[in-house]
Amino acid sequence: MRLLFLQFLKNESAATAIEYALIAAGIALAIVTAVSSLGTTVNGKYAAVSTALK
Repeated sequence: MRLLFLQFLKNESAATAIEYALIAAGIALAIVTAVSSLGTTVNGKYAAVSTALK
């Protein structure tokens, strides 16, 4: 049992997978923030055009 536990501690493939998951989460957060900001800007432009056409 102790040998199995020591092998588990030496295995670094899970750590690599967690690192990639954290990088992917950071990229996803950046994309969501950018799209949200862009959406707010575009919504303001559409509102201005709509007001101008009335």
